[in-house]
This record gives sequence, C-alpha cells and structure tokens, in this order.
Amino acid sequence: MKVSLNNIKKYYDEKLVLDIELLEIEKGKITGIIGPNGSGKSTLLHIIAGLDEEYLGEVFYDQEVTSKKPYDKMTLVSQKPYLFRRKVYDNIEYPLKVRNINKADMRKRVNKVISRLELEELREKKAHLLSGGESQKVSLARALVFEPELLLLDEPTSNIDPESIKILEREILRFNRETEATVIIVTHNLEQSDRICDNVIYLEKGRVNY
Repeated sequence: MKVSLNNIKKYYDEKLVLDIELLEIEKGKITGIIGPNGSGKSTLLHIIAGLDEEYLGEVFYDQEVTSKKPYDKMTLVSQKPYLFRRKVYDNIEYPLKVRNINKADMRKRVNKVISRLELEELREKKAHLLSGGESQKVSLARALVFEPELLLLDEPTSNIDPESIKILEREILRFNRETEATVIIVTHNLEQSDRICDNVIYLEKGRVNY
C-alpha cells in the first residue's frame, strides 16, 4: 500500500506540530521515521493509522482519498502495546476471529507466527503477565498474523532486551520480504534504521528534512 500525505498541518491548541507539504511512502518498502523527541514522529504515524483525524490536509492510500480509512488492511504496533488479559494464543488469534477466518486456517496461521517469534513456551501464559520484550513479540505476532498491507510500528524495540530486538527485526524483515507489505517504523535507533529500512525520513520540528 502506497501512502501519500498532502499539505498536512497538525496543531495542538495553537502550536503547529506537523507541517508536511508532500510526503510519499513507497509501496512494499520499509520506511523509517527518525528525528529528535517532539519532532512529530508518533503524531505522523497516528495520522496515517487513522487514530488522529484532527488535522488539515489529505492522506491518500493507494492514490485514493477516502473518508473511510482501510482499517482492515493496516495495523499499528505501539511502544507500549495493549494486550487482552487472556492467553497469548488468544491475543494473537483475535485479528483472525474478527475477520471470520475458518478455524483450521486460523490455527495454522497462529501456530506459524508463534513459532517464528519464538513464543511456544508462552502460548498458554496470560498476556498481561509478560515482560516488556515478550509483550512486544506478542504484539507484533498479533499484527503479522492477518498479513496487513500496511504495518505501522511506533518504537517497537525501545527498552527491550537485545535478543528480543533481534527476533523482532528478523520477523519484520521476513514479513516485508514475503508479503511485499509496506512497513513504516518510528525509531530513535539510527543503527536499526540502517539495518532494516529501505528509506529513511528525518523529521525536525514537524517538517521533513531532506
């Protein structure tokens, strides 16, 4: 999914926090958004995700402007993911249940992503009891299991252990390679952007700095 933003202006009270004349996110690539704290990275991601609709300008998804955003084709993994107070397996299964995927296919897809993210020992554990790294792996698994066309990641590896970072980066790359989905990742980690991103956007004071 290609994402284009035209003349985006976002205000908090009277303060202009985003001012983007034109920004195009290339379809099928991993695009990193970097910049200092307060530069508007997460705000931009929330606008793309449809979580923030209080802005001026237009967002195009595959060249179409629509009041109905393609929520069924995209998902956001936040820095502090919200997981249901249920088993890990149930959390990962949820996006498939709401899309009425048949049980056999659902089981196959959940088991596949559990294996890839090395969550076998946690599948029956209650998700709200997990560590930070475990929670992020479950959150990413839940996002990947329905194979979105647009995957949005907001600092998915901040404050977690190096081994979990390695697994998350590996699976983000694999997902992009296998599905050709578009991935947008907000990160403070310049080394991470070098490792996994095809393109990098630098935001400073709400503006794209080329």
